[in-house]
Amino acid sequence: MISALIRNLRTVGAAVLCLAAASTAQADNYPSRNITLVLPFAAGSGTDTTTRLISQHLSQALGVGIVIENKAGANGMLAATYVAKAAPDGYTLLVTTNTTHSANPYLLKNLTYDPVKDFTPIARTGDLPFMLVINPEVPAKSVAELVAYGKANPGKLSYASGSSSAIDSGATFAHNAGLDLLHVPYKSSPPALNDVMGGRVSMMFVDILTGLPHVNGNALRALAVTTKDRSPLVPHLPSMQEAGVPDFDISSWQGYFGPAGMPKEIVTRLNTEIRKIVENPEIKAKLATLGMDAFSGTPEQLGTFVNEQLVLWEKLITNAKIEKQ
Repeated sequence: MISALIRNLRTVGAAVLCLAAASTAQADNYPSRNITLVLPFAAGSGTDTTTRLISQHLSQALGVGIVIENKAGANGMLAATYVAKAAPDGYTLLVTTNTTHSANPYLLKNLTYDPVKDFTPIARTGDLPFMLVINPEVPAKSVAELVAYGKANPGKLSYASGSSSAIDSGATFAHNAGLDLLHVPYKSSPPALNDVMGGRVSMMFVDILTGLPHVNGNALRALAVTTKDRSPLVPHLPSMQEAGVPDFDISSWQGYFGPAGMPKEIVTRLNTEIRKIVENPEIKAKLATLGMDAFSGTPEQLGTFVNEQLVLWEKLITNAKIEKQ
């Protein structure tokens, strides 16, 4: 009986060694085929545009093709769940923001993924500042004028949203300024922005990249940025706090994740290449023109950051009195 037990243990040990060897071989040969980057937002969004620029350089660095797959819907839950259930082999990755990994646990009742347990952090790529834009027909040229108009016309103003940052920014604005605003949610920012420009919705908090071309074309009027201080990307715009709305400091971050259980060697390879790209002065400057403050760090730093942001966004959403949907 003892000899049989020893043989079984030897068999199990051999199997474990074979699996470890296979995993090492897979990591050594990585990547050997195209990599798919899954995005929780539609084409034309800030995350989509910046990811396409970074992916061009990542494709060259890794020597394989990069496929962008936009899976907009359910506030990013469709994309996040899809990647969480994918094989942890480094060929299906999620490029996402605070929407899926900071806010959704406090916005959605039936979340189908865990932002910490179901993912492997790879690399942070930077921040995407947001700004408040309104339809030019709204009679306000400043935040103070918008607040005054909203208080004089309760229930007449509405705000669109295509991300958690937009949802929380709108609700925080309404709560902190004492306004009665109607929330109109969308799957992603581009269609939401179209309805603001078309006059079907009054205003929106949108990433600078997506909104600025329409502001420059006079289809929208920009009033302020959502960060505590002014943004160097649009230095002429005041912050919401500077414009008179207290306790307002909201920003969107961006990063790369894989399914839980990815081999460390693959994570290290991806992190190394992504950091080289993001920290390249020329690429960093190009990303700045797209409205992104680009920087990176280690996988461990991203993991710690995600946990910190979960605490922050719970507070933001609670303070804005947003109920789970």
